[in-house]
Formats: sequence, C-alpha cells, structure tokens
Amino acid sequence: MRHDEFDGSTVGEVLQQAVVRYGDDFARILSVSQVWVNGESATQADSVRPYDEIEVLPPVSGGCGSR
Repeated sequence: MRHDEFDGSTVGEVLQQAVVRYGDDFARILSVSQVWVNGESATQADSVRPYDEIEVLPPVSGGCGSR
C-alpha cells in the first residue's frame, strides 16, 4: 500500500494531481479502478476535505480453483 498527500477540493482534482505525479502507468490503472473515499464508493465530482482518505482499487483477477 502506498500513502501520499495531495491538495484538492474534489476527488477528480486529487486524482489529477496523482496522475501528474505518477504518470501514464497510474492513469491506465486509474481508468479501470474503483475509487473510494473513507471506505465509500466515490465519483470524481465528490467533495473531499483535509484528511479524507481516497483509495484507488484496481480490479483483481484470479481466484481459487483446484484441478
């Protein structure tokens, strides 16, 4: 897990700053990920306050199976 801090008044503003910092690889992951704020599903238009936690949850693959 990685932790970083950004300023912004919306989820979208914060995520845009993250794209600038982390580049195209992060932007690609973000395009297929869910975004949550403080454990709740969020949209880019949702407001954020200082100390809110934004999580980017990429899709997972795999599962359990036996052969």
